[in-house]
Amino acid sequence: MSDRPKGIAPLAEARLGRILKTTAKWLAYFGGVLLTAAAIMTIISIAGRAMIWAGFGPIPGDFELVELSVAVAVFSFLPWSQINRGQVTVDVLVDTFPPRVRAGLGMAGDTAMAIAASVIAWRMWLGMGERIPMGSDTLRTLLMLGDKPYYTETTFILRMPVWYGYALSMIGAAFFALVCIYTVWRAANWTIRGQEGPIL
Repeated sequence: MSDRPKGIAPLAEARLGRILKTTAKWLAYFGGVLLTAAAIMTIISIAGRAMIWAGFGPIPGDFELVELSVAVAVFSFLPWSQINRGQVTVDVLVDTFPPRVRAGLGMAGDTAMAIAASVIAWRMWLGMGERIPMGSDTLRTLLMLGDKPYYTETTFILRMPVWYGYALSMIGAAFFALVCIYTVWRAANWTIRGQEGPIL
């Protein structure tokens, strides 16, 4: 009898899992740096407001930069959470079920998350397309970006194009959808084997 693990291309699944986990970890580090920078900027801006009497002031557009940083950071953390099964779950009765049933329920949860992540990435892509002013009509049609906007929507104070936030968040959203699809594959292999395996 073969010692090869059961499942759908289990060696490829394990190899891809290691690559995705490493990438997700670095993306989460990037999100952490963004949140730290946003926190430091907020502290400096608040201190500047408190010291207006001394000639200091707030950082112009601080809330716009915090809004952008937090949005990008959230989408940077989602792949790491998903690949480590860190999403919130309700397992009141699940622990009483046999291992194969638990693995199947985990696969159902991963499938639901993959559907949700794919819809989020798709809608974010369309939202970015409504705001990005570049590309020929043919290219925009090919990439499903919709019609070119008449003007570039910008933030109020910094006049930063709004699509920057969409584009940066889109990286995390697309990677989140990819990781979710991978976790369905991993969960399917766990279900075939009869129990959930270790998260590499």
